[in-house]
Amino acid sequence: MMASLTVWRFPTPEGAQDALEVLKDLQHQGLIVVQDGAVVSWPEDKKKPKTKQLSNLTGLGAIGGTFWGLLLGMIFFVPLLGMAVGAATGAVSGHFTHVGIDDEFIQEVRDKVTPGTSALFLLTSHAVLDKVAPAFQGQHAELIQTNLSDEQEKVLRETFAEDE
Repeated sequence: MMASLTVWRFPTPEGAQDALEVLKDLQHQGLIVVQDGAVVSWPEDKKKPKTKQLSNLTGLGAIGGTFWGLLLGMIFFVPLLGMAVGAATGAVSGHFTHVGIDDEFIQEVRDKVTPGTSALFLLTSHAVLDKVAPAFQGQHAELIQTNLSDEQEKVLRETFAEDE
């Protein structure tokens, strides 16, 4: 079962939160399995986005807040922190590269999720893409996607799984 890490970008700060209803419906229909996720909302007048892990959509097997905290930190806060954290960032970045999340992916998300927008970060499997993508069309969502190999998913889970 290959997992996908997908990022859906919305042109408004509320778009990602609104899209959760669509996502719940798709999951209810069996068209996608949401393993974990996070919502990023960035009001126009704020210096940084608000982030929230999705706990109400996901069941067991979630990778946990550490992963989302590090990933979202890499994307949204590193440019604000400057060079002082360069070495630590390199170590974290290396961890992400092992799980299929490279600098290009991080930069693309950073360039597209900006003040006045929002994004839905999802770790999913069993998505019926020809049914899932059209469900988001009315919300002007843009898909930024990276797929994880089975091995990368395994490393991701082993690295970031939260102890029960």
